[in-house]
Amino acid sequence: MAKPVLTISSKNYGAWALRGWLMCRLAGLDFSEKVIPPDDPAMKAEMLLLSSSMLVPSLQHGSVKVWDTLAIGEYLNEIKPKAGLLPDDVAARAHCRAICGEMHSGFGSMRGALPMNIKAHFKNFKVWSRAQADIDRIVAIWRECLKAYGGPFLFGKQPGMADAMYAPVVTRFLSYDVALDSVCAAYCKRVMELPAMKEWVTAAKQEPEEIDELDAEF
Repeated sequence: MAKPVLTISSKNYGAWALRGWLMCRLAGLDFSEKVIPPDDPAMKAEMLLLSSSMLVPSLQHGSVKVWDTLAIGEYLNEIKPKAGLLPDDVAARAHCRAICGEMHSGFGSMRGALPMNIKAHFKNFKVWSRAQADIDRIVAIWRECLKAYGGPFLFGKQPGMADAMYAPVVTRFLSYDVALDSVCAAYCKRVMELPAMKEWVTAAKQEPEEIDELDAEF
């Protein structure tokens, strides 16, 4: 079988791309990257938050093509079950799927008001009320999971699908100076210290500034 190929977009702005890419890394999949150019319509759709379900990222694995981040995560869990992307316990696994689904389909106000931009840092950023309500719900999810499963990641000792789904939120909270309690701040630090996250951030910071339309979003 040919080496799997993951098609992604910008590493600085691509929240959905990060989710799919990080899942592949956490699963231990040996894959190559195909980066679509900044003028590609699919890339602009992702960058400008026109959809949470699109053809970027997509994973080509032999004859299997999987797009949509949740589908990628579920597929990786099937082919790499020992990686632990989803918890072993059935109740915990259901909980994991629920909060991943909530991230996938929700928090539109937060995502729109605080677009992912790893290279940027907005000090004293004013968060409007609807976006703050999304932030409050996200940190409540984190606190609940960290307490229920003992941390240091959302479902226990190793990072998994849920951590990948919320990783772009972590970068947003840092970029926009979102105030967090000590538990959630420590969780963000742990996510950013993952070797895969360090690799992604390094690449994001080296990315050229080529997406002019995004300037209006910040």
